[in-house]
Amino acid sequence: MAVPTTIAAGTPADFSKLRQEIVEAASSLGIDKIGFTSAEPFTALKDILLRHREKGFESGFEEPDIEKRVHPELSFDAPRSIIAIAVAYPSKLPNPPRSEPGAYRGIISRSSWGRDYHDVLRDRLAKLEAFIAQRVPDARLMSMVDTGVLVDRAVAERAGIGWSGKNCAVITPEWGSWVYLGEMITNIPFASDTSIMDQCGDCTICIDACPTGALVGPGQLNSSLCISFITQTKGYVDDAFKLKIGNRIYGCDTCQIVCPKNKGMNWTHQPELQPDPEKVKPLLVPLLTMTNKEFKEQYGRIAASWRGKKPIQRNAIIALGNFKDVSAVPILSELLLSDPRPEIRATCAWALGRIGGEEAEAALARAQAKEQESAVLQDVEKAVKAMSRSKLNKME
Repeated sequence: MAVPTTIAAGTPADFSKLRQEIVEAASSLGIDKIGFTSAEPFTALKDILLRHREKGFESGFEEPDIEKRVHPELSFDAPRSIIAIAVAYPSKLPNPPRSEPGAYRGIISRSSWGRDYHDVLRDRLAKLEAFIAQRVPDARLMSMVDTGVLVDRAVAERAGIGWSGKNCAVITPEWGSWVYLGEMITNIPFASDTSIMDQCGDCTICIDACPTGALVGPGQLNSSLCISFITQTKGYVDDAFKLKIGNRIYGCDTCQIVCPKNKGMNWTHQPELQPDPEKVKPLLVPLLTMTNKEFKEQYGRIAASWRGKKPIQRNAIIALGNFKDVSAVPILSELLLSDPRPEIRATCAWALGRIGGEEAEAALARAQAKEQESAVLQDVEKAVKAMSRSKLNKME
């Protein structure tokens, strides 16, 4: 391919053939959709991010410097364009194992069903980088996946990958919102794609279905209320959220499951992203005694492992409480009385209070006598009161 003497002197027309070659090669590189946009600042995004911060809606996981999120040139010298990619993942579990009394199961969100998508997309972007470098040896390229400074959804939307839905997910016409996003900044001046018009219309199904009201408006998410965010935290979980979590041990898919644009969408063509049913819908009780080594061996290659085992074990305890699983009382009692992590002890207290029974009551009484951590003791006492109220209600 003929290229200008220097990339800096080139125009989009000079790289139109390369652009077409990239589009045609995308599927062979494991990329389901690809789009191009300029590297101009995301000026309209800045006010949105500032308001989001002022309202306390941030998760704390995002890049703290808003200027870097808006201005690609702060991370890459003299950028000319950005390539956005999307890789589709499955939404349906083949032959899902069922929860049964004494063998209840949790569920991990679809975004963590296969190999860690960060690794998968980095692999895809690395292949794309090699493809471009082979044709333009002096091209400068910088890839990002999720943890990069740019806002993946904003890049994807401007590059024509899809539109930003009211559930804050990018929705593609071809793959629905079941896609992972990544991008690559480059000094090559590619022509931009046209953005896709919003197709949500008057639909508010996702907003109405959100279990906690975290979708506070179209495209507005209060992260502190979002179950997906809450399941990834490491601390105490408010009782009201415990009930809403149900049996989710990582993430939440409700706002995508109910989306009409996702109806019938399920993608099985990416081998690394296909789920192991026993891993993504695991038995809850075995999770509670899993060692760090066992956790890494079983879950270390999926995205849900990034926060470690404690949040998943805490969420498993919440799920057992919501199931009111009597068979879990012995292990919950043991953890309540001996686990060194206060968040785990407190959550066990809540679960035992929900389950009830003489064995649970005895464990709570022992904990009430020995617990030294005030926050845990408070939850123990709340569980004792909840159990007493439940007994009274049954007598009436």
